[in-house]
Amino acid sequence: MKYEKIISDKLNELLIKNYDAEKGYINAMKEVDNANVKKFFKKRAEERSRFARQLRTEILTYGELPEDSGSIKGTLHRNWMTLKSTFSTNSEETILNEALRGEKASLEEYNELLSNNNFPSRLIEMLREQRNAIEAAINSVKIYEEVVS
Repeated sequence: MKYEKIISDKLNELLIKNYDAEKGYINAMKEVDNANVKKFFKKRAEERSRFARQLRTEILTYGELPEDSGSIKGTLHRNWMTLKSTFSTNSEETILNEALRGEKASLEEYNELLSNNNFPSRLIEMLREQRNAIEAAINSVKIYEEVVS
């Protein structure tokens, strides 16, 4: 397999996860009442949209086609979040917990990709920047959990 194809395949996997995260945050935004939590979810959705655009651009530079949408697994997770919030006494805390779980999974994906690569330095820099933003979001989710609990 060509080097460019290997890189674009890995980036496409990350792209799909960012599509899923963006949709998840948009969905979460609709499920909460707290204005600050809504704003937090909106900011995260916008951030993941930006990550997706950056990844799409990078994939195209390798002459490959970026994926167009998220995964079935991501759709199932969003539906699970909605269902849990429907039956939960504190839906905001439940949704924040699910967001935290999703962000931790994303962080693991980024860490794994960054640890097993021979990517160009500009790509590594972009991936680290995105990973660091996800790490900051995890810390923010923890703070919001304390506020709403």
